[in-house]
Amino acid sequence: MAEGSPIIWITGQPGAGKSTLGRALKADLQEAGHPVFMVDGDDLRALTANADYSAAGREANIRRAQDIALYLSRQGQVVIVAVVAPFRWLREEFKARTNVKEVFVHTTEVRGREHFHSDEYGAPESDYLDLDTTDSPVESGVAAVRAFAGLD
Repeated sequence: MAEGSPIIWITGQPGAGKSTLGRALKADLQEAGHPVFMVDGDDLRALTANADYSAAGREANIRRAQDIALYLSRQGQVVIVAVVAPFRWLREEFKARTNVKEVFVHTTEVRGREHFHSDEYGAPESDYLDLDTTDSPVESGVAAVRAFAGLD
């Protein structure tokens, strides 16, 4: 397994709090002096002009995020990836290759992005941090991720 700086892979359905948690975590880690880069799914799709939400389009987008994360990790960056990434098998494959800390965020709260939900989403089954963002302040999530990723 290739090692580098940790890759914090935040996954979950749209509206669960991935980007919110990722941005807060990035700011917190930067304040603590860590070199950090964040890959957000919406930004990645805009950058690559990938509007293909088919299974093949989603896989291509996930693999692109993985390649970017792996490159930056090997350059010494703590990488935060906040994407839906619905395919469990693809996330597991990546975790087997490198230093990935998977964080599964979910909520029961209606946040207005439910129409973007992926019917094919497979929640993680092992080696991940489970974060219910329904009634949890983002600061609690940041602390939990830092502890899980060994970045305290």
